[in-house]
Amino acid sequence: MSNLCVEGDEHMFRIAICDDERHFRKRIHDILIEYMNENDILYEIDEFESGKDFISLGINLAKYDIVFLDVNMDELDGMETAQKIRKVSNDVFIVFVTAFITCAPQGYSVGAIRYILKNNVNFPELIFECMDAISLNMNYVAQKKKFNFNEGTKIVALERLLYIESRLHKLEFYIMEDKLKKYSIYGKLDELEKELQGNDFIRIHQSYLVNMKHIEKVSRYEALLNNGIKLEIPKARYKFVEETFVSYKGEI
Repeated sequence: MSNLCVEGDEHMFRIAICDDERHFRKRIHDILIEYMNENDILYEIDEFESGKDFISLGINLAKYDIVFLDVNMDELDGMETAQKIRKVSNDVFIVFVTAFITCAPQGYSVGAIRYILKNNVNFPELIFECMDAISLNMNYVAQKKKFNFNEGTKIVALERLLYIESRLHKLEFYIMEDKLKKYSIYGKLDELEKELQGNDFIRIHQSYLVNMKHIEKVSRYEALLNNGIKLEIPKARYKFVEETFVSYKGEI
């Protein structure tokens, strides 16, 4: 089971929850979504019913930033799963979620960042604190900017801004919230392009300023965004856009 906020962003928390108890997977899942929404963080959360299922991903498990591991699972327990994770990646943050704290000393050998007791009355607060610690460790800082939209003043996390379209002296902002939403403001795209310089936005068209974090690919005179939207790129600008995008992808 997967819950996806937005795909294709290097500043996204990709999280795996590995627990053989469905209700605990859901509980952790719900708490994490609350944390992400409160902190304007993009996320992708996948659920796994066993350590074996997670380990079966092989090298692909390295795409996750964080894994919440139940210690007491059948067949392949959390500690064994963690040991196998470490054979693939040393960068994944491992959080043990357990009913018993007696196994804590073993966790140091796999570099677990936290042990969280399932029956603790402060379980949600402990998850939040754990995520704060990981965020700090990852030096994760969401770049934000205030805009006085026609719909009202709003502080926007720039990585949630997919693109801006210029239409008849009005700029339309497409922002990922609980779903893709549109806000408008009167202004010139040239001026906004200067304001957002250095934040990975690219002018692919006289009318489009696009966040490269959300471009899936550039081909055949169009940019495909990771939510399926296609935006035209004029032939005269295509080479510049293609080269800039390839360079950006190489850097990240």
